[in-house]
Amino acid sequence: MSERAVLEVIALDAEDAIAARAGGADRLELVTDMAADGLTPPVPVLTAVRAAVDIPLRVMLRLTDGFAAGDVDRLVRVAGELRSAGAEEFVLGFLAADGGVDLGAVERVVAALDGCPWTFHRALDHAADRDAVRKQLDGLPGLDTYLTAGSPTGVDEGLPTLLAEATRGGDQQLLVGGGLRLDHVPALRRAGVTAFHIGGAARPGGWQKPVSAEAVRNWRHVLDRG
Repeated sequence: MSERAVLEVIALDAEDAIAARAGGADRLELVTDMAADGLTPPVPVLTAVRAAVDIPLRVMLRLTDGFAAGDVDRLVRVAGELRSAGAEEFVLGFLAADGGVDLGAVERVVAALDGCPWTFHRALDHAADRDAVRKQLDGLPGLDTYLTAGSPTGVDEGLPTLLAEATRGGDQQLLVGGGLRLDHVPALRRAGVTAFHIGGAARPGGWQKPVSAEAVRNWRHVLDRG
């Protein structure tokens, strides 16, 4: 039997979190402002979500749209505030102007996480060299996941890259998301992908409506079929 797939769902608030859990989500990615592709949520939102559900959640560390780190001192302060408020897992990823990892910014923020597990998000898809990113990040404490669509434009274009990378193995889990659809799942599962990330797919009414437990449940069913 194939390994049970992890289903991660983007949540904006406690209502989303409750619905995602009811539908069978294994983990949440907690963000705010999806018009900017997901920024760091306020501490009160984190505490409300943490009080509402007990499933794992990863909190976004990203203060502005795009993949530049911006104010690293502020990022470090915010990371500390979120840790103090109970955050135990995170999502981050910063690129320099040349398309390489902004390693200085990443290392400073990761140091503030004090060993917490974290995902390097879809900055990977916008980097100049995907393999170079992995080499630069190799050995950083807590890094256990790469969130990727295989392409800046989404899974449709990135599927060949994802299928190739899934066969390589490695210490970090490949979490596939970004324009992910249910019809992508069979090929990805056959290739060995065991983690999937959805946002808009969990919201049939769009981002102005809450997560649909039924939509999440449908994804859970498809993933459990293997």
